[in-house]
Parts: sequence; structure tokens; C-alpha cells
Amino acid sequence: MSITGINTDRDHVSFASDWQDWHDTHEANRADGHGFLAISSLTFLTTEPLRLTDAPGEWSTSARGPVVELAEGESVVIDGVEVTGRHAFGPLAERTGVDVIAGETVVELARRGGNDIVRPRHPETPLRTAYRGTPTFAADPSWVLDATFHPFDEPRPVTVGSVVEGLEHVYDAPGELRFRHGGQEFALTAFTGHRPGTLTVLFTDATSGVTTYAANRSLSVDLPDAAAPGDGTGTTTTFLDFNRAVNLPCAYTDFATCPLPPRENRLPFAVEAGEQTPFERA
Repeated sequence: MSITGINTDRDHVSFASDWQDWHDTHEANRADGHGFLAISSLTFLTTEPLRLTDAPGEWSTSARGPVVELAEGESVVIDGVEVTGRHAFGPLAERTGVDVIAGETVVELARRGGNDIVRPRHPETPLRTAYRGTPTFAADPSWVLDATFHPFDEPRPVTVGSVVEGLEHVYDAPGELRFRHGGQEFALTAFTGHRPGTLTVLFTDATSGVTTYAANRSLSVDLPDAAAPGDGTGTTTTFLDFNRAVNLPCAYTDFATCPLPPRENRLPFAVEAGEQTPFERA
């Protein structure tokens, strides 16, 4: 374990302050009026048109993509244009989506695990309005661990399970992150990150189901610069800041399709850092 330069009380205070600023921003984004805390339902579309109770229109899908049929007097806004009657969205690519605006409601239409889904988001949903923040472990610089990134020759498609029974996700893994803890070496499969220049690690550990959410936590890791010094085999150095391990939406709502970590990312020791089990699941 190491974090270079953190060796005084002032450094520890600065580290905790930086972490708090980051987590405050993360919490604000999570509690956005149309964030995942505002989701009011989850519907897997079929060829049979279905009218939702929390969004306008009848929704269905087929090989040609999802469709909404709006009744007389109903309208929505798609890409800034008011739409009435029937609207065909065309096939959606996996992990993409469209936001459909209906007054104060944002209707998320998305493709997850090979299925087209609809998730309306209402700012006044009780889960969001009653949200009181997520408990965390205290920021601790000893949980910033040196790591090396070992790229695969080619990105590997990795199939993982989901919190929704029977649903699977496939992610590209560009490599693995190796690090040491307690005198042992561990390796985590890393997926392509949500932001350019980052990797995403899904993991569980010995705190999972005890003080942290049982199914998963997520950690964003900076992708090492290609010019960073390595060991001559293509590996490069970075670090894992477990203080920034966060909960996925499924930790808060049953209307989520979150992935489960690959088997090799189930750490046998307790990572007492980052976000804990939300009050909503305690």
C-alpha cells in the first residue's frame, strides 16, 4: 500500500478535503431531478403494445426497434421536436438510449442486455425526494494502492451477470490491473471506462453484504499514459483509489439492470473504503 507524499497531518486533511469535494459532486449528480433515484418503473418491451401508468403512450418493440403510439391529446419531445401519433425510434445499439421528454418527466428508452427497456424518471419520486445521502468509510490515503495495467493483445469480450435474473451484459476488457495487498498480488479485470482515458472496475470484497452493498461496487481508474514508464512488456503504472469506490444504481432501486462483477474480481479481503450500503437498503 502506498500513496507518495502523504506523510503529514496537513496532507491527510488535504486528502480528506479533496475526497469530500469529489463525493459531494458525485452525490449531487446522483440526486439530480432526472437521475436514477427518480426512476418510477422499469418495463422490458415486447411486441405487444403496453400502456404505462407513469408515462404517455403505448410502447412496444420488434426487430425494427422500439415504437411509441401516442393517443389523441398526447405528445412528447424527442431531440427538441414535439411528436404526436406514432413514432418509430429504429434499432438501438447496446448500452445506448434516448431521452423522451413528457412535461416534467424524462422517459429513458434504452437497450440493455439485448432488451429494449423504458424507465420514466419523475423528479417527485419518493426515493429521490427522501434521499439523505450515502454513508461512507472515512477517507483514508492508505487505501490508494499502486497498480500496473497489463493490456491484452486485443480487448476481450467478457460476459457478466446482472441484478436482473436471466439478463447478461457483455463488456470489452482491454486488460487487467495488478496490485499488492497484505503481501499478496491480485488482478482485477478492467472494462473500458465511461469517460475517455479511464477504466472501470466492478468488484466485491469481504465487506460486501456486511457494510457495503452485496452485489457490486464500481471504481473508476485513470488509464495510464502510453508513454508512462513500464517494465518493457507494455505494462504501465497507475493507482487504485478505493476511497472512490461507489454504489451502482441497483444499490438504491429495483428498477436497475446493473452488471455483476466477473468472478476474478471478487476480492477475498475487506476493502473498508468508499461508499457503504445505502440507508435505503440497510
